[in-house]
Amino acid sequence: MSLLDLRSSATPSAPYKGVTTSDVTVDQTRNLWFRLFVPSTTSSPRLFTRRRFLPRRRLQLPQPRLLRLRRRLPQIRPPNPRRRSLRQLPPLPEHGYPCQYDDGLDVLKFLDQNPDSLPDLADRSRCFLAGDSAGANIAHHVAVRACLEPFLRVVKPVGLISIQPFFGGEERTESEIRLEGAPLVSVTRNRLAVEGVLASRVDPGPRGGERGRAERGGHYGSGVPGYGCVRWGLDPLQDWQRRYCEWLRKSGKEAKLIEYPSMVHAFYVFSELPESNQLFSQVKDFVASIG
Repeated sequence: MSLLDLRSSATPSAPYKGVTTSDVTVDQTRNLWFRLFVPSTTSSPRLFTRRRFLPRRRLQLPQPRLLRLRRRLPQIRPPNPRRRSLRQLPPLPEHGYPCQYDDGLDVLKFLDQNPDSLPDLADRSRCFLAGDSAGANIAHHVAVRACLEPFLRVVKPVGLISIQPFFGGEERTESEIRLEGAPLVSVTRNRLAVEGVLASRVDPGPRGGERGRAERGGHYGSGVPGYGCVRWGLDPLQDWQRRYCEWLRKSGKEAKLIEYPSMVHAFYVFSELPESNQLFSQVKDFVASIG
Protein backbone atom coordinates (compact mmCIF):
# COMPACT_ATOMS: atom_id res chain seq x y z
CA MET A 1 0.00 0.00 0.00
CA SER A 2 2.92 2.34 0.63
CA LEU A 3 3.77 2.25 -3.08
CA LEU A 4 0.39 3.89 -3.79
CA ASP A 5 0.53 6.25 -0.81
CA LEU A 6 1.54 9.24 -2.90
CA ARG A 7 1.43 12.79 -1.61
CA SER A 8 1.27 15.94 -3.69
CA SER A 9 2.62 19.27 -2.54
CA ALA A 10 0.30 21.98 -1.27
CA THR A 11 -0.20 25.06 -3.47
CA PRO A 12 -0.87 27.92 -1.02
CA SER A 13 0.01 30.69 -3.46
CA ALA A 14 -0.76 29.19 -6.87
CA PRO A 15 -4.23 27.69 -7.44
CA TYR A 16 -4.32 24.34 -9.22
CA LYS A 17 -7.42 23.95 -11.37
CA GLY A 18 -9.10 26.73 -9.42
CA VAL A 19 -8.27 25.34 -5.95
CA THR A 20 -5.65 26.63 -3.48
CA THR A 21 -4.30 24.16 -0.89
CA SER A 22 -2.37 24.46 2.36
CA ASP A 23 -1.41 22.06 5.17
CA VAL A 24 -2.46 22.61 8.81
CA THR A 25 -1.06 20.66 11.78
CA VAL A 26 -3.56 19.55 14.45
CA ASP A 27 -1.35 17.43 16.72
CA GLN A 28 2.32 17.10 15.91
CA THR A 29 2.88 14.34 18.49
CA ARG A 30 0.79 11.91 16.44
CA ASN A 31 1.41 13.53 13.06
CA LEU A 32 -2.24 14.57 12.80
CA TRP A 33 -2.77 17.19 10.12
CA PHE A 34 -5.12 18.07 7.29
CA ARG A 35 -4.93 19.72 3.90
CA LEU A 36 -7.18 22.73 3.41
CA PHE A 37 -8.80 23.22 -0.01
CA VAL A 38 -10.09 26.70 -0.88
CA PRO A 39 -11.79 27.41 -4.23
CA SER A 40 -10.43 30.53 -5.92
CA THR A 41 -13.98 31.85 -6.38
CA THR A 42 -16.54 31.33 -3.63
CA SER A 43 -19.80 32.79 -2.46
CA SER A 44 -20.92 32.18 1.14
CA PRO A 45 -18.71 29.07 1.36
CA ARG A 46 -19.68 26.17 3.58
CA LEU A 47 -17.23 24.29 5.70
CA PHE A 48 -16.99 20.86 4.13
CA THR A 49 -15.07 17.91 5.56
CA ARG A 50 -14.61 14.55 3.87
CA ARG A 51 -13.45 11.30 5.41
CA ARG A 52 -12.17 7.97 4.16
CA PHE A 53 -11.53 4.59 5.78
CA LEU A 54 -8.43 2.49 6.41
CA PRO A 55 -7.04 5.82 7.61
CA ARG A 56 -3.45 6.94 7.34
CA ARG A 57 -1.62 9.71 9.13
CA ARG A 58 -1.08 11.40 5.78
CA LEU A 59 -3.71 12.69 3.46
CA GLN A 60 -4.38 11.22 0.07
CA LEU A 61 -3.26 12.66 -3.24
CA PRO A 62 -5.99 15.10 -4.36
CA GLN A 63 -7.96 13.08 -6.86
CA PRO A 64 -9.45 14.55 -10.03
CA ARG A 65 -13.00 13.80 -8.97
CA LEU A 66 -12.47 15.65 -5.68
CA LEU A 67 -11.04 18.67 -7.43
CA ARG A 68 -14.12 18.70 -9.66
CA LEU A 69 -16.37 18.67 -6.61
CA ARG A 70 -14.38 21.39 -4.87
CA ARG A 71 -14.65 23.68 -7.87
CA ARG A 72 -18.43 23.22 -8.02
CA LEU A 73 -19.19 23.72 -4.33
CA PRO A 74 -18.71 27.06 -2.55
CA GLN A 75 -16.77 25.33 0.19
CA ILE A 76 -13.71 25.51 2.36
CA ARG A 77 -12.67 21.89 2.67
CA PRO A 78 -10.39 20.41 5.35
CA PRO A 79 -10.23 16.68 4.56
CA ASN A 80 -9.49 14.07 7.16
CA PRO A 81 -6.26 12.71 8.54
CA ARG A 82 -6.11 8.95 8.00
CA ARG A 83 -4.35 6.36 10.13
CA ARG A 84 -4.09 2.69 9.22
CA SER A 85 -6.08 0.17 11.23
CA LEU A 86 -5.34 -2.97 9.21
CA ARG A 87 -2.82 -5.46 10.45
CA GLN A 88 0.72 -4.98 9.19
CA LEU A 89 3.77 -7.29 9.21
CA PRO A 90 4.54 -8.14 11.97
CA PRO A 91 0.85 -8.70 12.75
CA LEU A 92 0.28 -5.60 14.87
CA PRO A 93 -1.82 -2.61 13.78
CA GLU A 94 -0.05 0.68 13.21
CA HIS A 95 -3.03 2.46 14.78
CA GLY A 96 -5.91 0.76 16.58
CA TYR A 97 -9.51 1.10 15.52
CA PRO A 98 -11.46 3.39 16.10
CA CYS A 99 -8.65 5.94 15.69
CA GLN A 100 -10.22 7.23 12.48
CA TYR A 101 -13.37 8.35 14.32
CA ASP A 102 -11.25 9.96 17.04
CA ASP A 103 -9.14 11.84 14.51
CA GLY A 104 -12.19 13.13 12.66
CA LEU A 105 -13.71 14.50 15.86
CA ASP A 106 -10.39 16.03 16.91
CA VAL A 107 -10.19 17.91 13.61
CA LEU A 108 -13.65 19.40 14.20
CA LYS A 109 -12.59 20.43 17.70
CA PHE A 110 -9.44 22.00 16.31
CA LEU A 111 -11.39 23.99 13.72
CA ASP A 112 -13.80 25.14 16.42
CA GLN A 113 -11.08 26.22 18.84
CA ASN A 114 -8.71 27.74 16.27
CA PRO A 115 -10.66 30.21 14.12
CA ASP A 116 -7.45 31.45 12.48
CA SER A 117 -6.97 28.01 10.89
CA LEU A 118 -9.63 28.85 8.27
CA PRO A 119 -10.01 31.82 5.93
CA ASP A 120 -12.36 34.59 7.08
CA LEU A 121 -14.78 33.77 4.26
CA ALA A 122 -15.43 30.26 5.65
CA ASP A 123 -18.92 29.87 7.10
CA ARG A 124 -18.25 27.80 10.23
CA SER A 125 -21.95 27.73 11.05
CA ARG A 126 -22.64 25.55 7.98
CA CYS A 127 -20.42 22.49 8.16
CA PHE A 128 -21.04 19.44 5.95
CA LEU A 129 -19.49 16.06 6.67
CA ALA A 130 -19.07 13.78 3.67
CA GLY A 131 -17.50 10.50 2.68
CA ASP A 132 -17.66 7.81 0.05
CA SER A 133 -17.67 4.06 0.67
CA ALA A 134 -16.06 3.34 4.07
CA GLY A 135 -15.43 7.07 4.34
CA ALA A 136 -19.19 7.51 4.63
CA ASN A 137 -19.07 5.11 7.58
CA ILE A 138 -16.52 7.38 9.24
CA ALA A 139 -18.52 10.52 8.45
CA HIS A 140 -21.56 8.91 10.11
CA HIS A 141 -19.72 8.12 13.33
CA VAL A 142 -18.00 11.53 13.48
CA ALA A 143 -21.42 13.17 13.04
CA VAL A 144 -22.81 11.07 15.92
CA ARG A 145 -19.96 12.09 18.20
CA ALA A 146 -20.18 15.74 17.19
CA CYS A 147 -23.90 15.75 18.05
CA LEU A 148 -23.47 14.04 21.42
CA GLU A 149 -20.55 16.09 22.73
CA PRO A 150 -21.40 19.76 23.30
CA PHE A 151 -17.92 21.03 22.55
CA LEU A 152 -18.65 22.90 19.33
CA ARG A 153 -19.11 26.63 19.83
CA VAL A 154 -18.62 27.92 16.29
CA VAL A 155 -18.45 24.95 13.91
CA LYS A 156 -22.01 23.65 13.38
CA PRO A 157 -22.61 20.44 11.38
CA VAL A 158 -25.74 20.96 9.29
CA GLY A 159 -25.55 18.12 6.78
CA LEU A 160 -24.03 14.74 5.97
CA ILE A 161 -23.35 13.46 2.45
CA SER A 162 -23.13 9.66 2.41
CA ILE A 163 -21.97 8.35 -0.98
CA GLN A 164 -22.16 4.55 -1.39
CA PRO A 165 -21.77 4.11 2.41
CA PHE A 166 -19.92 1.01 3.57
CA PHE A 167 -22.12 -0.72 6.15
CA GLY A 168 -22.57 -4.43 6.72
CA GLY A 169 -23.26 -7.20 9.18
CA GLU A 170 -23.16 -10.94 9.74
CA GLU A 171 -26.24 -11.41 7.58
CA ARG A 172 -25.72 -11.87 3.86
CA THR A 173 -28.24 -9.68 2.07
CA GLU A 174 -29.93 -10.43 -1.26
CA SER A 175 -27.75 -7.94 -3.13
CA GLU A 176 -24.54 -9.35 -1.63
CA ILE A 177 -25.51 -12.84 -2.72
CA ARG A 178 -26.71 -11.78 -6.17
CA LEU A 179 -23.67 -9.60 -6.88
CA GLU A 180 -21.00 -11.89 -5.41
CA GLY A 181 -17.79 -11.34 -7.36
CA ALA A 182 -18.53 -7.71 -8.14
CA PRO A 183 -15.45 -5.50 -8.58
CA LEU A 184 -13.97 -3.76 -5.53
CA VAL A 185 -16.50 -4.82 -2.89
CA SER A 186 -17.11 -8.56 -3.08
CA VAL A 187 -18.43 -10.25 0.08
CA THR A 188 -15.15 -12.14 0.57
CA ARG A 189 -13.01 -9.03 0.23
CA ASN A 190 -15.30 -7.06 2.52
CA ARG A 191 -15.16 -9.74 5.21
CA LEU A 192 -11.36 -9.77 5.16
CA ALA A 193 -11.22 -5.98 5.48
CA VAL A 194 -13.71 -5.86 8.34
CA GLU A 195 -11.98 -8.68 10.23
CA GLY A 196 -8.65 -6.89 9.87
CA VAL A 197 -10.02 -3.64 11.23
CA LEU A 198 -11.86 -5.27 14.14
CA ALA A 199 -8.75 -7.25 15.07
CA SER A 200 -6.94 -3.95 15.57
CA ARG A 201 -9.54 -2.51 17.92
CA VAL A 202 -7.98 -0.87 20.95
CA ASP A 203 -11.09 -1.37 23.11
CA PRO A 204 -12.73 -4.67 22.08
CA GLY A 205 -15.63 -4.22 24.49
CA PRO A 206 -18.94 -2.56 23.56
CA ARG A 207 -19.27 1.14 24.11
CA GLY A 208 -21.64 2.16 26.86
CA GLY A 209 -23.76 5.22 27.57
CA GLU A 210 -25.26 7.61 25.08
CA ARG A 211 -22.42 7.34 22.56
CA GLY A 212 -22.55 3.56 22.53
CA ARG A 213 -26.30 3.46 21.93
CA ALA A 214 -26.03 6.06 19.17
CA GLU A 215 -23.14 4.36 17.39
CA ARG A 216 -24.95 1.03 17.52
CA GLY A 217 -28.05 2.60 16.00
CA GLY A 218 -30.13 3.65 19.02
CA HIS A 219 -30.46 7.23 17.83
CA TYR A 220 -28.52 9.74 15.79
CA GLY A 221 -28.17 12.52 18.30
CA SER A 222 -29.27 15.98 17.25
CA GLY A 223 -28.08 19.04 15.41
CA VAL A 224 -27.55 17.63 11.91
CA PRO A 225 -30.80 18.32 10.04
CA GLY A 226 -29.99 17.17 6.49
CA TYR A 227 -28.77 13.85 5.10
CA GLY A 228 -28.06 12.80 1.53
CA CYS A 229 -27.50 9.10 0.78
CA VAL A 230 -26.37 7.82 -2.63
CA ARG A 231 -26.39 4.17 -3.76
CA TRP A 232 -25.86 2.19 -6.98
CA GLY A 233 -27.88 -0.67 -8.44
CA LEU A 234 -24.82 -2.87 -9.09
CA ASP A 235 -23.23 -2.34 -5.68
CA PRO A 236 -23.37 -5.41 -3.38
CA LEU A 237 -23.76 -3.03 -0.43
CA GLN A 238 -26.97 -1.47 -1.74
CA ASP A 239 -29.31 -3.32 0.66
CA TRP A 240 -27.36 -2.04 3.66
CA GLN A 241 -27.36 1.45 2.17
CA ARG A 242 -31.14 1.36 1.71
CA ARG A 243 -31.59 0.20 5.32
CA TYR A 244 -29.35 3.03 6.51
CA CYS A 245 -31.46 5.61 4.71
CA GLU A 246 -34.69 4.06 6.00
CA TRP A 247 -33.29 4.05 9.54
CA LEU A 248 -32.47 7.76 9.28
CA ARG A 249 -36.02 8.52 8.25
CA LYS A 250 -37.48 6.39 11.04
CA SER A 251 -35.25 8.33 13.43
CA GLY A 252 -37.01 11.50 12.35
CA LYS A 253 -34.30 12.78 10.03
CA GLU A 254 -34.87 14.27 6.61
CA ALA A 255 -32.91 11.94 4.32
CA LYS A 256 -32.66 12.25 0.54
CA LEU A 257 -31.88 9.04 -1.36
CA ILE A 258 -30.23 9.30 -4.80
CA GLU A 259 -30.03 6.09 -6.84
CA TYR A 260 -28.16 5.05 -9.99
CA PRO A 261 -29.59 1.63 -10.97
CA SER A 262 -26.98 0.69 -13.59
CA MET A 263 -23.80 1.88 -11.84
CA VAL A 264 -21.12 -0.07 -9.93
CA HIS A 265 -19.26 0.86 -6.75
CA ALA A 266 -17.06 3.97 -7.29
CA PHE A 267 -18.21 4.56 -10.88
CA TYR A 268 -17.78 8.32 -10.47
CA VAL A 269 -14.00 8.02 -10.67
CA PHE A 270 -14.52 7.88 -14.44
CA SER A 271 -15.17 11.49 -15.38
CA GLU A 272 -16.11 10.45 -18.93
CA LEU A 273 -19.38 8.99 -17.67
CA PRO A 274 -22.25 11.51 -17.84
CA GLU A 275 -23.58 10.04 -14.58
CA SER A 276 -20.38 11.15 -12.86
CA ASN A 277 -21.00 14.82 -13.65
CA GLN A 278 -24.65 14.38 -12.78
CA LEU A 279 -23.75 13.04 -9.35
CA PHE A 280 -21.57 16.04 -8.51
CA SER A 281 -24.35 18.37 -9.63
CA GLN A 282 -26.79 16.57 -7.34
CA VAL A 283 -24.40 16.84 -4.40
CA LYS A 284 -24.07 20.57 -5.09
CA ASP A 285 -27.87 20.94 -5.19
CA PHE A 286 -28.19 19.06 -1.89
CA VAL A 287 -25.70 21.35 -0.17
CA ALA A 288 -27.53 24.41 -1.50
CA SER A 289 -30.89 23.04 -0.29
CA ILE A 290 -29.84 22.98 3.38
CA GLY A 291 -30.84 26.37 4.75
